[in-house]
Amino acid sequence: MRILLRVRLNFDRIGLQLRERIALGSGFRVAASLLFLWAGSLPLFSETLDKAEELYKHTNYEESLALLDTSSTDPQTTFLIGRDYFMLGEFKNATEFIQKAATAEPNNSDYMDWLGRAYGKRAETSNPLSAPKFASKARQAFESSVALDSRNTEALSDLFDYYLEAPGFLGGGYEKARAVAQKIARVDPAEGYFAKAQLEQKAKEFETAEQHLRKAAALAPHQVGRLVDLAKFLANEGKTRESDAVFLEAQKVDPNAPKVWFARADVLVKQKRNLEEAKNLLQKYIHAPITVDDPPKERALRLLKQVDGV
Repeated sequence: MRILLRVRLNFDRIGLQLRERIALGSGFRVAASLLFLWAGSLPLFSETLDKAEELYKHTNYEESLALLDTSSTDPQTTFLIGRDYFMLGEFKNATEFIQKAATAEPNNSDYMDWLGRAYGKRAETSNPLSAPKFASKARQAFESSVALDSRNTEALSDLFDYYLEAPGFLGGGYEKARAVAQKIARVDPAEGYFAKAQLEQKAKEFETAEQHLRKAAALAPHQVGRLVDLAKFLANEGKTRESDAVFLEAQKVDPNAPKVWFARADVLVKQKRNLEEAKNLLQKYIHAPITVDDPPKERALRLLKQVDGV
């Protein structure tokens, strides 16, 4: 929306200059007509972009991509194209288009964060010779994103994950991750406790990790994702009854949250218990409308095959 507003403002200024020239002669009438026709196409462009964004949010990535002009230089468009490609697993294309958006708007923290994600996926999926190069580019992009906006919680979380998981020779490090966790806590206390829990798990301090996850859930009682994080952790620790109770609590908070169904089924399949319940939850998930923030349905289908194979 900010980009569209800027275009319109520029048009108003240019239009005023043209009207002044038209008063001096008719030679500019054709140019003015073309300019006004161009301006009239802006709402249509915005409507198409909004529709493509909505399709993306509901995981219809191919349909979203089909609406967009891959030759466009508009940063909002290239950013959405890049995210569509990312979700489709085409990480090279994703990098190319998100880079275009970031080059056009180098001060946009979100663009830089997604550029880091794209490079991170390329590091995960490339050969051992190329992986370090892409990993370093991912780190640099995450660091740039945080430098541009120190309150961008997604960028902070991505940088935290990188520092926590990457080896030292690629710029990772436990203490670096701890420093970022403190920054996260100042912006989003619940997310800060989640980050601290990850640090404690890395240090094998599981009791402290559980305490942090419980604090995160208490600070955000209406966010089922916090309860899901706690339930999954308890399941991994063998605390089955407690995990079941937290899942039940999450279902009460939001009975229609697909992510709760998926997470519950995932735990049951891994523990090889209540498989009929897991199967029903997975089938329910597969037929439900989901968003980009939910696990891909392909994962649910793979889990369902595991259940059928047991």
